[in-house]
Amino acid sequence: MTTFADLGLSQKVLSAVIDAGYTIPTPIQEGAIPPALQRRDICGIAQTGTGKTASFVLPMLTLLEKGRARARMPRTLILEPTRELAAQVAENFEKYGKNHKLNVALLIGGVSFEEQNRKLERGADVLICTPGRLLDHCERGKLLMTGVEVLVIDEADRMLDMGFIPDIERIANMIPFTRQTLFFSATMPPEIQKLADRFLQNPERIEVAKPSSTALTVTQRLVASHSKDYEKRAVLRDLIKQQDELKNAIIFCNRKKDVADLFRSLERHGFSVGALHGDMDQRSRTTMLANFKDNNITLLVASDVAARGLDIPDVSHVFNFDVPIHAEDYVHRIGRTGRAGRSGKAFTLVTRSDSKYLDAIEKLIAQNIEWLNGDLSALPAPMESHDTGERGRKGRGRDKERSRGKRDRTQIEVAVDADNETQEEVVVEAPAENVTAPSERRGERRPHPVPRGNRQGPANDDRRERRHRHRDHDDGPTPVGFGDDIPAFMLVAANVGKA
Repeated sequence: MTTFADLGLSQKVLSAVIDAGYTIPTPIQEGAIPPALQRRDICGIAQTGTGKTASFVLPMLTLLEKGRARARMPRTLILEPTRELAAQVAENFEKYGKNHKLNVALLIGGVSFEEQNRKLERGADVLICTPGRLLDHCERGKLLMTGVEVLVIDEADRMLDMGFIPDIERIANMIPFTRQTLFFSATMPPEIQKLADRFLQNPERIEVAKPSSTALTVTQRLVASHSKDYEKRAVLRDLIKQQDELKNAIIFCNRKKDVADLFRSLERHGFSVGALHGDMDQRSRTTMLANFKDNNITLLVASDVAARGLDIPDVSHVFNFDVPIHAEDYVHRIGRTGRAGRSGKAFTLVTRSDSKYLDAIEKLIAQNIEWLNGDLSALPAPMESHDTGERGRKGRGRDKERSRGKRDRTQIEVAVDADNETQEEVVVEAPAENVTAPSERRGERRPHPVPRGNRQGPANDDRRERRHRHRDHDDGPTPVGFGDDIPAFMLVAANVGKA
């Protein structure tokens, strides 16, 4: 059996690895470290949670034992798609490089330029950064990239596929052609591979698992749900409560707004929950991740900023509140659980509109995912909603059953909480003096309206409140040509004189 001692690492690195409790390398480490030490270009493909980060950190530490960095001229460069991944790689250098006296500079957004400049002035043996912040420093004249010996592009498919291509090309043109380039990713579709070939010279391809495959230690299930957000939230809450072995979990949403809404909903229902998305400042994101790792919170609602490479070893569950639009993201999301040989569970809520995304996922991973408690055809009847808000506007006119001349003296008002998850019908008695049929008003001279600011009394307050609540409802037929959006003045009965 191969051990780390057989891979050609230096004694300093081996000592740090053993102190960390590791003796046997993972397949990707066993395949990538020897050619990396030979300064070959690498294209490494493996499932998430298999130790790709150590596959480039360990050989880089060995290679950097010779030589020293000069001010503003880093020796190695590691590009990461997110701040969290960059910070995590920096932690790996601290752990495995404790026997080295290397300067590691982390350049990410949310941190002052002055502090980062001070690190660069001391000379950076290892520069870990996101592409945008790196280019900012270069444009300010604070960096010279001509001394870079090793370029690492982590999560290569995402770096190339999600708009980083122009930035990567600019950065690659700043670095000497003789550099060593290392690509690592969990997925590498053919079209992305063509782009990667631009930066690799005769690479050693290490593929220790089928591309885009999921770990066998993760139990995957699909959960059918109606498309309304409040219904999906109810399904998610029930699903969480049913998990007896849930230790902690990451809940993924497609949009940052949905992250915030779901976080508030779960918090109101008494769950221990936090949120993580790209609009949060760096200090808040770091604090939230630390609280989740330390088990101070049980559930973490997150966007795909948490789907890539975050090493939280003991996540027991992953819930996809939304089916990911990009099939590759599914592999990365569920890869947050079942890491390092542990078992995990992944549940994905699926609505009828998600069918094409689900088909793409099953095609990518080459397997059919089992349904939990029946597929979409087994869904119960949808929950009724009397919401007069944004959703209710779609159904205007369905309550227009009474004639214009016979307005009912009682009106049904519906109170829906902020999360649209509890509803209560309240019968409000309209004041008798305010009930006048349109036919009785014909021919009358309408009094001059009182300015809004001068109206007083509870009766007027009640009228304004009812008008506010029922502004989307009228009791007359809909004039042709205006659809459901009728100006208020057109609903007033007109005086028609004889010709």
